[in-house]
Amino acid sequence: MAGTAAQPFAQRGTPAEIEAGPTFMPKFDAAGLIPAVATDADTGAVLMFAWMNAEALQRTLETAEAHFFSRSRGRLWRKGEESGNTMSVAEVRTDCDQDAIWLRVRLQGQGAACHTGQLSCFYRRVPLGSASGPLEPARG
Repeated sequence: MAGTAAQPFAQRGTPAEIEAGPTFMPKFDAAGLIPAVATDADTGAVLMFAWMNAEALQRTLETAEAHFFSRSRGRLWRKGEESGNTMSVAEVRTDCDQDAIWLRVRLQGQGAACHTGQLSCFYRRVPLGSASGPLEPARG
């Protein structure tokens, strides 16, 4: 299970409450996770995709520093805890049915969001037209 901490968020309501109400009611999946996309707050560039459990989401909201849940390590982690490339959160948004999170962030440290040292985790392009085509460097 992704975490055993008590649920800090409101229980899910009706579709009308979820879609138009003022209460944050995030929907976590069966593993207790919610997908999160981080983009650069100034340029809009997509930086990374990761998972959050309730604790990671709560810590992100409380500290304005991005926290995630690592499925491979089975634990919470603060972005940049090893590399020093942290993410200062400028804004958090949720989608219409509150089952995805969008973080608008500013990179701190060396300015790399990816553990490979790249600015973005999405640094390679998959060419259209062939499923077996070679990956190409992404530009922009």
